[in-house]
Amino acid sequence: MGLKTLRMVVCGACLGLPAQQPAPPAPLALQAAQAPQAAQAPPASPARREADQIKRRLAEVQARLGTVDAQLEALKKRRKGVLVELQAVTLDADRMRGQAEAARLKRDQAQLEVNAITAQKEQLQREIGLLRTELGRQVRWMQAKGPLGDLSFFSSLSSFEQYVVQGRYLVYLANQERIRLDRIQGYQKDLARREQELQAAMRRLAGDEQASAQAQASLKLHEERLQAFLDGLKDDESRQKEVQAELAEEAIQLDRMLTQLLGRPRSDAYEPSSAFAALHGELPQPTPGTLVQAFGEHQHPLFHTRTLQSGLLIAAEPGAPVQAVADGKVVYADLYQSFGPMVILDHGAGWFSLYTHLEALAVAKGQVLKQGEQLGSVGTTLDGPRLGFEIRHLTQPQDPNKWLKQHYR
Repeated sequence: MGLKTLRMVVCGACLGLPAQQPAPPAPLALQAAQAPQAAQAPPASPARREADQIKRRLAEVQARLGTVDAQLEALKKRRKGVLVELQAVTLDADRMRGQAEAARLKRDQAQLEVNAITAQKEQLQREIGLLRTELGRQVRWMQAKGPLGDLSFFSSLSSFEQYVVQGRYLVYLANQERIRLDRIQGYQKDLARREQELQAAMRRLAGDEQASAQAQASLKLHEERLQAFLDGLKDDESRQKEVQAELAEEAIQLDRMLTQLLGRPRSDAYEPSSAFAALHGELPQPTPGTLVQAFGEHQHPLFHTRTLQSGLLIAAEPGAPVQAVADGKVVYADLYQSFGPMVILDHGAGWFSLYTHLEALAVAKGQVLKQGEQLGSVGTTLDGPRLGFEIRHLTQPQDPNKWLKQHYR
């Protein structure tokens, strides 16, 4: 090897030019950091799934609050009476119940955020500690080798070539040292940013916890007010008679509405593919549940008045889906007096099915549904989550249990 060639080899080693032999592998921690990300995203963590569930539940609560606000606004247009007053007190309690749940969910969201940022901080601290350990070990090894490494002794060209390879290795390690230092600085910046985010999240959590406590206290007051109203109503015979008269008036107005629907032009009428009357005893249940009140005359449990139950009152899970029992056209989907959100389906030939006390409406007037399609969800009443279900021919109520393949019990 000539002097010119020797200079080129040595200078190549000093400048870190590519060697003929491959560079030694990077430490495991660096390999893991530099490894390309997998094409397929990993499954969501339990914390992420919990956060998504809270977000969905919060959206449901906000939608329910919107329905309650709409009902309270609709009450202002109705004639004053005991039922209207009772519904207003009940809706105020429902609204506070929803606000209390929303505040609790926001508090839980803030807590999850605090937990996530804390976990990220701990991970960054572990990464910084690992990099510092590797960096310290590498620096100590290079200090032991000294600036010239083993150049002070080589007896042959072979030993010199080994030195050149070692020189390249030292240059490689120096580059890795710089990379680690850069990564430590980057992690430290991330750590400082996460600390700021954590402090902000902790402040939000404190505010949400306070709001949740205030909402719970307000809810208690509204529930006590509702109970006092009901207790007073039980002992006031004249107001009970007012309730009975108002319920009878609501029933008359519903009959009038159905009469108007029957008087629509034939072009607007729904024509089913098969006759609804042929489905007697074959209809599915609108929602799973148990029978609270059967069809017929009953004494009202709160007002001690005799009332006609024109359908079934079903206890079900709150928010449970309510399905169409047969193909039909939505001819009403709106709030209706003390029935709350209500859907009426026209099944043709003067047959209707009615779904009352809904929490939310999933359909709009004019929409055509197939049997089994969701039209809403189970709402709440004074006695808990309930669904009112009626079947009528013209305006005449029918016993819905006789139409169902599986009776409510």
